[in-house]
Amino acid sequence: MALTMITAMIMGYQWLIILLIVLLLFGGKKIPELMKGVGKGMRAFKEGMNEAEGEIKKAMEEPAAKKSEPAENKTENSAK
Repeated sequence: MALTMITAMIMGYQWLIILLIVLLLFGGKKIPELMKGVGKGMRAFKEGMNEAEGEIKKAMEEPAAKKSEPAENKTENSAK
């Protein structure tokens, strides 16, 4: 939330100044490498989020399947 407030307070020309400072600190050759690393990190984070979401959905579906199994077994036993 604090990051959102900070980015909302920064105007266009201030972003330009920040970008120039980053360019001076890291140089033109390092910036593409940094952005590639950031992109890989974001991709790994999204994959992890999708995997966790899938596991949660799977875990929520399993109890529903287990609840329906005993009812099916009772009907089979009573038919015998």
